[in-house]
Amino acid sequence: MRILLADDHTLFRDGVASLLGVWGHEVVGQVADGDAAVAAAVRLRPDLVLMDVAMPGGGGLAATRRLAAEAPEIAIVMLTASEGVDDLFAAIKAGARGYLLKNLESGELRAMLGAVERGEAAIPPAIAARILAELARPPAAASPGPDRDRLTERELDVLRLVVRGLRNKEIASDLGISENTTKFHLRNILDKLHAQNRAEVVARAMREGLVEDA
Repeated sequence: MRILLADDHTLFRDGVASLLGVWGHEVVGQVADGDAAVAAAVRLRPDLVLMDVAMPGGGGLAATRRLAAEAPEIAIVMLTASEGVDDLFAAIKAGARGYLLKNLESGELRAMLGAVERGEAAIPPAIAARILAELARPPAAASPGPDRDRLTERELDVLRLVVRGLRNKEIASDLGISENTTKFHLRNILDKLHAQNRAEVVARAMREGLVEDA
């Protein structure tokens, strides 16, 4: 496969590039931020982008959303140190076809790349189990009446963007409100939906169709 590496740690990129070369893959480019990842992917048209989550230039999640819209034929797999469920769900919602942690064994990475070549998702069993656990989590008892009706229009706006995988800063920019106001609305959404975190909110919205994007 022709692979683009997007990570802001040069030494890590070089190590992965060496492994990929040994396995017969072609590393067509290396970039250190989200904006550069989008530009390089559009220009080089690799088969796969291995994308870190936490990078300058908008970060890997924003870059993934942009690439999924501009070049949906390019597979994007997150290769990250972030084990947070929020980032996991945000990446999948953004269009990533896999989510790998940087502490995986080299043999596991090679197997996941093989899955991508076959058109499969690059999600190790442990990550898949976390996704299923979140989606299968039953909603907590709520007060009578549809949840959608208990949210204000602005809270529904925020929820739609959370479901799309946007972070607080991006939501604030999209809606033209402050980041503190975004956090206020998100706290209200968590309280009204009896959720503990963003992942639970996303899972419930997807499961129950609380917003159109879900």
